[in-house]
Amino acid sequence: SWMRAGGLEGGEMVCWELWGTAEPWGSPGPGPGHRPAMAAELTVTPPSSLADRPVRVRVRGLAPSQLVTLLASLTDERGVRFQARAFYRADGDGEVDAERHAALGGDFAGVWPMGLFWFLRPDALFQRLVKRDVAGGPFRVRLEVFDALRLVTGPEDQPLAACTAERWYVGPGVQRAPVREGRVRGALFLPPGPGPFPGVIDMFGGAGGLIEFRAGLLASRGFAVLALAFFAYDDLPRALAELDLEYFEEAADLLLRHPKVRGPGLGVIGVSKGAEVALAMAAFLPQVAATVWINGTASLHGTPLLYKDVRIPPIPYYPERLVLTELGALDNASVFGDPRDPAHSGSAIPVEKVRGKVLFVVGEADRNFNSKLFAELATARMRKDSYRLLCYPGAGHLIEPPGSPLCSISGIRGSPMPVLWGGEPQPHARAQEHSWQEIIRFLELHLGPAASCQL
Repeated sequence: SWMRAGGLEGGEMVCWELWGTAEPWGSPGPGPGHRPAMAAELTVTPPSSLADRPVRVRVRGLAPSQLVTLLASLTDERGVRFQARAFYRADGDGEVDAERHAALGGDFAGVWPMGLFWFLRPDALFQRLVKRDVAGGPFRVRLEVFDALRLVTGPEDQPLAACTAERWYVGPGVQRAPVREGRVRGALFLPPGPGPFPGVIDMFGGAGGLIEFRAGLLASRGFAVLALAFFAYDDLPRALAELDLEYFEEAADLLLRHPKVRGPGLGVIGVSKGAEVALAMAAFLPQVAATVWINGTASLHGTPLLYKDVRIPPIPYYPERLVLTELGALDNASVFGDPRDPAHSGSAIPVEKVRGKVLFVVGEADRNFNSKLFAELATARMRKDSYRLLCYPGAGHLIEPPGSPLCSISGIRGSPMPVLWGGEPQPHARAQEHSWQEIIRFLELHLGPAASCQL
């Protein structure tokens, strides 16, 4: 008998282990027809990669037509475990290749080369997989292959083979620096090299704080990215009472002054409340050349916008319209007042003033905003050559880079109950893969080329 444990071979992480037919305790040994022991080999190629890049998962050394369970698991920085499993039958050569072979069942079915990563689910309900310490290290995803169908695995279950895949959110040489200048708070991510690089401001939504994983991935694609907080972080206000656009103008000027940032224009990307802010920046700030709006609004909701002598009043929220789902989550879809109501016409973001280009990304199964309606209302008032609209049936509110599994419900800061985001796993995964490539192309088209990092 022999064993080879993990190492690098030809760009693959390899782990071989001895396996054979399991015998009952005290069995007298193999009888006629006993299957000889073979070496199962599990590889993930490349073993270390950026989290938005594909990898190849293969198992070799199985018996022809052998039924196996492939299991992926990771534990995030809060100690929450996420898992995905799929059942495969080996081909005539004793191989399972996730790029070519269809999963028979499990957390997904069909040919999904990245299914073990895209369909990770938390062991505890209402958890979202978010990389918090972006520069501190990767997520380590353990991949295991088990004989037969395993709905549940425990410490006593020995895999036929196992490997670990590293999924990074910053490429080699990407630098992160905290930003605390003037009123601006956030983190700046710079690609390796002298630059100058196209600049992008990255914002998230109504939970506040500072989320950096998308900024790290964009910097790894060659952009200089300011992950910008605008409340509930450092010494910023704990709650969002108003959108002071001069704060965001200060952030844009700060980024453009950096010697490694290429002007004269910059990009802005935002999701949810961050998309509302991004669209307002595009309407008022001449520095904004390219805007990516992900499941946002076309009007001010809940908080007024202030900019110099301009004040745009908000459409009020209607919390009495909250609906509690059967899982105890908050369905917010009806909380937002209808921007088509003539009483709310003064709350619209003046998108007809947008000088640059806008990419609208819509999840049609968004249960937090009526994002498709909001995007259509915005584009109806814009020049036809100033925007592009991408709509994804089945995708939910939290459209993120590929590699982020669907989060349809999660708790957020300031909410007493989990919030319903919506989405269906498979169409949401396809939407993230397609929209991310379109976002990168859009930013490069309107800000100039960027150089990607390679692991």
